[in-house]
Amino acid sequence: MESHGSSFSGLNSYFRALAQTPSRLARRACSVSTSHEEMSQVRARSGSAMQRTLRWYDLVGLGIGGMVGAGVFVITGRASRLHAGPSIVVSYAIAGLCALLSAFCYTEFAVDMPVAGGAFSYVRVTFGEFAAFLTGANLIMDYVMSNAAVARGFTAYLGSAIGISTSKWRVVIHGLPDGFNEIDVFAVIAVLAITLIICYGTRESSVVNMVLTILHILFIVFVILMGFWKGDWKNFTQPANPNNPSGFFPFGAPGVFNGAAMVYLSYIGYDAVSTLAEEVHNPVKDIPIGVSGSVIIVTILYCLMAASMSMLLPYDMIDADAPFSGAFRGESDGWKWVSNVIGMGASLGILTSLIVAMLGQARYMCVIGRSNVVPAWFARVHPKTSTPVNASAFLGIFTAAIALFTDLNVLLNLVSIGTLFVFYMVANALVYRRYVAIGTTNPWPTLSFLCSFSCTSILFTLAWHFMPLGKGKAFMLGACAVIATAIIQLFHCTVPQARKPEFWGVPLMPWMPCVSIFLNIFLLGSLDGPSYVRFVFFSALAVLVYVLYSVHASFDAEGGGSFGQKSGEIVVRESDDSDRGHCFFKV
Repeated sequence: MESHGSSFSGLNSYFRALAQTPSRLARRACSVSTSHEEMSQVRARSGSAMQRTLRWYDLVGLGIGGMVGAGVFVITGRASRLHAGPSIVVSYAIAGLCALLSAFCYTEFAVDMPVAGGAFSYVRVTFGEFAAFLTGANLIMDYVMSNAAVARGFTAYLGSAIGISTSKWRVVIHGLPDGFNEIDVFAVIAVLAITLIICYGTRESSVVNMVLTILHILFIVFVILMGFWKGDWKNFTQPANPNNPSGFFPFGAPGVFNGAAMVYLSYIGYDAVSTLAEEVHNPVKDIPIGVSGSVIIVTILYCLMAASMSMLLPYDMIDADAPFSGAFRGESDGWKWVSNVIGMGASLGILTSLIVAMLGQARYMCVIGRSNVVPAWFARVHPKTSTPVNASAFLGIFTAAIALFTDLNVLLNLVSIGTLFVFYMVANALVYRRYVAIGTTNPWPTLSFLCSFSCTSILFTLAWHFMPLGKGKAFMLGACAVIATAIIQLFHCTVPQARKPEFWGVPLMPWMPCVSIFLNIFLLGSLDGPSYVRFVFFSALAVLVYVLYSVHASFDAEGGGSFGQKSGEIVVRESDDSDRGHCFFKV
């Protein structure tokens, strides 16, 4: 492990380092590492290696467990009632396609570079240290806050399943302000118990997740069957109130896409699987099957759940907060027990999503520690458990502390903006990596293309959400679509790819990642103002931490040996085929 060196040896040394901040920023902010460095020198900073014990079926189970949480039991009803109506089924299919495109981008990186850093490492080898730090910092904060919210939701769903009010699970402290005055001990117990499991071993965590995921899927299948059995096909086209819009598409195409933007949040979680790439037995085979397979299975389950819910009740009678359990809560013919069963299924979904998310957050922190932009203590892997115990324990305690007293509403927009931003960055990074070889390729045509395409996507999104219906809006949307298509085609015809994936790559470059870029921007446009306030606040806090600490720590580490290079320096790639399952890029 590299030490922090002279910058932190005393106050005088630190003040001297601060005085050199501009020059250090110029050197380190855009410095990139290579896949070889990430796979060898950087990974060696953890000491013991993580063992490759996961197979494709483990990744499928972890992907399903990470995505199918309690959120789908809430989001489905809200999106159907407010936006899509019965066409919520189509909304889920569109959102599943969006998730699959992003999953492809993650998969190509993970197969080529199977390390635990996920999006942080992918951005670091393309856009440099500062962009990677900003990406990783938002991811960590999103994980911690959403896990705390989900843990508190666990007590609420479990209470409804066994017939105990949530107020009896929590202790109210009247001296604290509202929103911070309900102490939830059971949420803390759940977080700490999962922390112990993930510290004990990744394989053991996968087994626990697999058991809970199988039980959860059985509950979901039960919900689907009950919907088709007790439901009525006429609810697909007839609302309860004849004055409301009718038909399968009561709100037209805008309703379908707005619904897709909302339900897309139900797919967040597959990205955590990419952080387990370092522990996968055969990355070339297992990662594509595990990541893409889990997204496809979850899409099918979600579409069936949406169809089941639409059959149970007309869309204008659906309970936006508890659509499935609400459909049976008022039953007087002996079916009220179904509501309790659904609550138990949602509780299991919370536990599985917590396990996968906490596995992911610990590995993100571990690799960020390897880069020395946070203390290297977080990077240590325990020799007996082969897990990042320090990162797991620290983030577990941090999450438990927030879950103890902070009343966070069930994730939704709270976590989505940071995650969508990361998906957007990874899609851009993939295009950049395919078309730019550092030191031999001029990066400006690719950067100009990515900027112009993003700007066109932003214009389309703003027109979609804020322009009134009419010919002006239709013209603006059509013009943006034509311009975006022309930009992609021009880039495709004039800029050759600098790298070709040897074993697995995203097809139809650059079209598929560009569609992912557009969809992530479009979905970001559907989020509310407070989400952007939170994003700006934590991004500003991350920039402050980077300027006051991280850039100096990484600068000291660079002085101790080879530690990344400036963008533009010529890199000699060395392949490490045995460690990566014979997967590398030809330059």
